[in-house]
Amino acid sequence: MSTRLAAGGRLLNRGKSVRFEFNGKHLRGFDGDTLASALLANDQMLMGRSFKYHRPRGLVASGAEEPNGLVNLGKGGRFEPNARVTTTELFDGLTATSQNHWPSLDFDVGVVNNYAARFLPAGFYYKTFIQPRAAWKHVFEPFIRQSAGLGKAPKDRDVDTYEHFYAFVDVLIVGGGIAGLQAAKTAGASGAKVLLIEQTGHWGGRAPVDGAVIDGKSADDWINNTLDLLDKMENVQVRSRLMGAGIYDHGYALAHERLTDHAPSDDMPRHRLWRIRAKQIITATGAIERPLSFAGNDIPGVMLASAVRDYVVNYGVSAGDRTVVVTNNDDAYRTAIALKGAGLDVPLILDARASGGGALAEEAAALGIRIANGKAIASVKGGKRVTGVQVCAQAGEGAVLEEIACDAIAMSGGWSPVVHLWSHCGGKLIWDDAHAHFRPDADRAPTGADGEPFVSVTGGADGAMSFSGALANADETARHVSKRIGRKAKKATPPNADDVEMAPLAPVWKMPQGAGIKLRSKMWLDYQNDVKVSDVQLAAQEGFESVEHTKRYTTLGMATDQGKLSNINGLAVLADSLNEEIPQVGTTTFRPPYTPISMGSIAGEATGERFQPLRRTPLHDWHAGNGAYWEPVGHWRRPYCFQRSGESVEDAVQREVKATRDSLGLLDASTLGKIIVKGPDAGKFLDMLYTNMMSTLKPGRCRYGLMCSENGFLMDDGVVARIDEDTWLCHTTTGGADHIHAHMEEWLQTEWWDWQVFTANVTEQYAQIAVVGPNARNLLEKLGGMDVSADALPFMAWADGQIGGFDVRAYRISFSGELSYEIAVPASQGRAFWDALLEAGAEWQVTPYGTEALHIMRAEKGFIMIGDETDGTVIPQDLGLDWALSKKKNDYLGKRAQQRSHMADPDRWKLVGLETLDGSVLPDGAYATADGTNANGQRNTQGRVTSTYHSPTLGRGIAMGLVLNGPDRIGEVIDFPKTDGSIVKAKIVNPVFYDPEGEKQNV
Repeated sequence: MSTRLAAGGRLLNRGKSVRFEFNGKHLRGFDGDTLASALLANDQMLMGRSFKYHRPRGLVASGAEEPNGLVNLGKGGRFEPNARVTTTELFDGLTATSQNHWPSLDFDVGVVNNYAARFLPAGFYYKTFIQPRAAWKHVFEPFIRQSAGLGKAPKDRDVDTYEHFYAFVDVLIVGGGIAGLQAAKTAGASGAKVLLIEQTGHWGGRAPVDGAVIDGKSADDWINNTLDLLDKMENVQVRSRLMGAGIYDHGYALAHERLTDHAPSDDMPRHRLWRIRAKQIITATGAIERPLSFAGNDIPGVMLASAVRDYVVNYGVSAGDRTVVVTNNDDAYRTAIALKGAGLDVPLILDARASGGGALAEEAAALGIRIANGKAIASVKGGKRVTGVQVCAQAGEGAVLEEIACDAIAMSGGWSPVVHLWSHCGGKLIWDDAHAHFRPDADRAPTGADGEPFVSVTGGADGAMSFSGALANADETARHVSKRIGRKAKKATPPNADDVEMAPLAPVWKMPQGAGIKLRSKMWLDYQNDVKVSDVQLAAQEGFESVEHTKRYTTLGMATDQGKLSNINGLAVLADSLNEEIPQVGTTTFRPPYTPISMGSIAGEATGERFQPLRRTPLHDWHAGNGAYWEPVGHWRRPYCFQRSGESVEDAVQREVKATRDSLGLLDASTLGKIIVKGPDAGKFLDMLYTNMMSTLKPGRCRYGLMCSENGFLMDDGVVARIDEDTWLCHTTTGGADHIHAHMEEWLQTEWWDWQVFTANVTEQYAQIAVVGPNARNLLEKLGGMDVSADALPFMAWADGQIGGFDVRAYRISFSGELSYEIAVPASQGRAFWDALLEAGAEWQVTPYGTEALHIMRAEKGFIMIGDETDGTVIPQDLGLDWALSKKKNDYLGKRAQQRSHMADPDRWKLVGLETLDGSVLPDGAYATADGTNANGQRNTQGRVTSTYHSPTLGRGIAMGLVLNGPDRIGEVIDFPKTDGSIVKAKIVNPVFYDPEGEKQNV
């Protein structure tokens, strides 16, 4: 049985007992335990069920690579499924339940799948759920959905908080083992700004567990001394419980910090997602021990030798009273020695190598442990826990030589460097025959824009498997990295560790070597997804020669551990089946994150009301206090209108239009996008971006511009102002500012990367107020400060100056057809300037108006609006905007697309005005019908309404729409059916309903 030892446990505080609950049972552990070690200490060997066959599952590992120990953690608002017991630190009151079983963990009816395993091989679902087709919806799909997943989805709102953090360093070091610590010490001594992160709550990696002696000191002493030294370096920061999740281009990395998982708190964020920019990155992520493939290697009690050792040394917990060790390398002997030192029985070490081990084997033999060289496990005895092993010759087919009673098995198939982060950003791997693993190929390192490597690997992650080798490797790597960033590390001799001589590893992928199908069908590769050696061999037989195809066909490596234990063994089995070498088969793709991170940390503070933060202009509070009826526009809230007491929304809109047309109106236009485009090539860039010419625009002048996608469709419009010789300010639609800025950056970074152009989205830096109506100039002249006359500031011009004591930029532009100025002031002065306009404008009954009045006035003038007259299929020519398409430019985005036959089709629907014969308002989006029916039996259509309003200026309904050959059919009457079956007749007219000559806006 598994139990707590009377002594030992270097990470425990035995003076502090901790209460926790598992499947309703109240248990106890110690401060410093993981949930895994505490469960083992309470003889809870069975912890879950596998996904496919519901086989009993216990612990295999002790870290993030654990595939079996997944539980539902917590309750209510702190419920979390699929929590890994090996990385969950024990705290008082922890509650956990096992997953993927019914009705109980001990008795699971789903285990019937195990007895039907021969009928459920790899890929059976691809063959089974195809016929009959009619059964998919009502039989197969519900069954699959019911079977999918392991844990239960949370039902309550998450009560914890999360946040993001940004860090900028010279050197990021991922991994706090002795290699990471040494690298931090060397890089820190060069003066570089260093961040060292470690995913667990303790430092030093495996060195303390494996009894390393460094510079004559125990590993624990050396680690503590090094941490003290790093703590004194102001340029070095060390953080534990911070996992390097992914590395991306240009030195960008993500890391996931667990702040309060080990001590839940209402006052602190639970997780923090770090976004790190580093000039250089060193991954010191160590190596993971591989399991061995033998029949019954999934029975609870079969564990990695390193994990058995971890539980004994770190937590004072034994996996069993009698442990058989099986290995193909020397490292597993450390486990046998540790167990013996803890007073536990090791009846046998099975070493698959006929020649046996080295110095550690001799030490184990001296302790009286029996060693059988050239031997293997034929099969493990037991069901819900190990009861014994059958021994056979590794070179044979599995004939049983003897049976040994035991309750735990410690297996070791060698070590694989953790190359995930290196591979995330494009680092390539090389096969190391001596250690039978993939390791980073330094000659094919990820490089930055300057062509220089920005990621390096050190220690066990680089294949340095000895203590001295890891330390020397780390010191050398840190020196190279320091040199790359212009620092010089001080000369110093790297620490020296006492290493033992190791005998060569023997690559063993199946045990025994000649195992028949009966044994191979019980050898497990992927413990969680129930993938066996026989499944991979079957995939190869069925033609899945690509490792990526085999992965998906068998689900090998697709479990929550992402193949950390299964991939190399699976590759080896596939290579053997294809009669190829492992390097030729290759590896699957490594993708971030290295281990799962919480959805909460990805969202950060974007939860609840902050999920999509509302954007408010500097005038928002005034609007809220003066009857604003809000309209969502993108992330903004804009006033639709300003209701007065007893006034309906419709009445308010009509009043605002009339007041602005008759006298004076004010509009908060702060939400319009404002993007600065600057640089020697800015004019050339804007000529490519807009359909019309922008490079010829003179400073102090404005020009209306259209922007198309590369597919030729209209995507945005706005007024562009030239500020100086190499600076333009581009106005965009409210909802388009962020999108258009991203559009600009995409083209600059991917297509025109060598152009000297810089962009900045300054939308929120300015408040912009439209002063509109016949008395607009009178108001500005009353406030005084700059000449706003028609001669000094003509239509489509701008000027900087002062108005009423405020520093302003005044644009003489109009979206209403009236005399209009748009005045921009710094955002901090927006409210004060608005108040000054209201006070001075009282003389002319100044009226603030909202977006609906704006839309009506622009429709009266026949001005298009992106999102109304456009829908992603409309081109400028459809809207009569041919005049905005430059004939002088050879190219612009969308030009070639507009030359396609269907774009140049003369029968495209064109923009027109629509006037109902009875003065009513056409329904928004209504279609005009035509004679006949289409192939689907539906009425033919010949147009549709894009904008429709009641015009208080004209006293009737007006609309704009796209109609087949519309401009050629002025005066013709067409029908628009309504949903109630009635017909509205409308005449096709010019889309400019009000002041067609533009006399009012040009005064």
